[in-house]
Amino acid sequence: MFEARIAELGLNIPVVPAPLAAYVPAVRSGDFVYTSGQLPFLNGELIAVGQVHAELDIDSAVACARQCALNALAALKTVIGSLDDVEQIVKVTGFVAAPSDFSQHPLVVNGASELLGEIFKDAGKHARSAVGVSSLPMNAPVELEMVVRIRS
Repeated sequence: MFEARIAELGLNIPVVPAPLAAYVPAVRSGDFVYTSGQLPFLNGELIAVGQVHAELDIDSAVACARQCALNALAALKTVIGSLDDVEQIVKVTGFVAAPSDFSQHPLVVNGASELLGEIFKDAGKHARSAVGVSSLPMNAPVELEMVVRIRS
């Protein structure tokens, strides 16, 4: 059902990006999976770098948030096998690198939230935080992590 929906939308779940330090991409604890923060990697490269609003426009940052969500789903899939086992996207936390005068962090993270809604419909409705930071690893503009409840 969700795997088919991803194909219908013309999306591909990428190969999970290799961790940048001493952690794993995702961990299962009971019926929950916690993903590590995912950057907007595609084919081993960041799709954009720099601070949103200073070096990167909002539309590009939204695309980065979407890619982060796809990478988080890739991390999730390594732990559960099939995205059809998702019961609920519970929480999304998005970090947006931006100057201190930028205040549209929620708009950027909407890229991920809207994508999850397209894929998972009601199961994609989640709690969320959109946090502004001065920098992220590798000068990435966006980082995203998720908590997902899966079927037992």
